[in-house]
Amino acid sequence: MISKKPIRRREDRSDQTQKRILRAAVREFSTHGLSGARTDRIAESAKVNKALLYYYFKSKQGLYAAAVENVAARVVENALTGFDPKYSAGEMLLRSALNHFDRILTQREFQSLLQQEMIRFRSGKGGSIPVLFRTAFAPLIQKMREAVETGTRTGELCRMDWLQVVYSIFGANVFYFLSAPMMELALPVEPFAPKVLKQRREIAVQFLGSALFTDRVAGAKLADRILCEMPMPRVTNVQARIEDFHARRKTL
Repeated sequence: MISKKPIRRREDRSDQTQKRILRAAVREFSTHGLSGARTDRIAESAKVNKALLYYYFKSKQGLYAAAVENVAARVVENALTGFDPKYSAGEMLLRSALNHFDRILTQREFQSLLQQEMIRFRSGKGGSIPVLFRTAFAPLIQKMREAVETGTRTGELCRMDWLQVVYSIFGANVFYFLSAPMMELALPVEPFAPKVLKQRREIAVQFLGSALFTDRVAGAKLADRILCEMPMPRVTNVQARIEDFHARRKTL
């Protein structure tokens, strides 16, 4: 009888090789974009022969698409953890809001690739946005819709349009980061100072706790508890990250 162990070992090595390539590709594409990225740098970073990139992913475009889908799947998988059945519908939404704020703050590679794909899609250059929406974002949005509808049905949440809740949660976070350079000119604050970021993160969730819940006191207490359970992640060089975010947006 032929042992299957050598076959499994080869499969494991192949899986590990592909993971290293994808990690290197995500770094390269998020920094230089599709056109500026170099496959030789990816191969060098992954410590593999360049031919393996084409063996596994067929082309540079194929590797790019795989890298975008890989990082998006990981991010959305993390986002979906907030929809654990042990949480009430309202708690799911508040946790989703915090998760999204922290994602913009910490997931530089994902944010960069997502911006690139949205711009390519709007300019008619194709891209991975349709696939990303179907496989990654659609499940997240569906979970949010179910949470709003369940919360209104049980009386925990005010009666409201579910899509407006999605826009309110995601839109507020995105606008904060996009408008920060202008706000810095208009207000006596540094939007990306750690203390200010922490305060804005807390206020955003506390606002939702008061606005969405039929019992505003209970909603506010729930927001405070979740903030204690989900402290802001520690990040370094926030200002440089955000400046890079805006500089990249201008050049795409």
